[in-house]
Amino acid sequence: MDDKITTQWKGDLIFESLNPNESTLTLGSGINKDDNISGPKVLMLSSLAGCSGLDVISILEKMKIKLTDFKMNTSAELTKEHPKYYKKVNLEYHFYGSNLNEEKINRAVELSVTKYCGVMEMFRKFAEVNTSSHFHNIK
Repeated sequence: MDDKITTQWKGDLIFESLNPNESTLTLGSGINKDDNISGPKVLMLSSLAGCSGLDVISILEKMKIKLTDFKMNTSAELTKEHPKYYKKVNLEYHFYGSNLNEEKINRAVELSVTKYCGVMEMFRKFAEVNTSSHFHNIK
């Protein structure tokens, strides 16, 4: 096994996972917004965006592409019946900067989506995944 985490019940519907790098992650049902704790399914969406985002930034740095800002919006549709899982996922990449090189940025996204992002590949096993890039040129 490559990765191992230990997840401990903390009471109520709250769990804490100890990750291989000794960091912790708290998760719960995600139902009560006052808890400020994410549910497991939305953490999957965060993992998808984080995985691809790490790829994209790493590739753009190697290409010497400078950005002012970068964000991703991820949305998903659950199945109606239990066990509910994501059947459709949309991942929007938003790039901000001056004189953005759209061709190179699109290539970085394509490499992440088709070659490097393992979380993306996992999602494709159970969901339709759609991606789009949006460029916000700042003068």
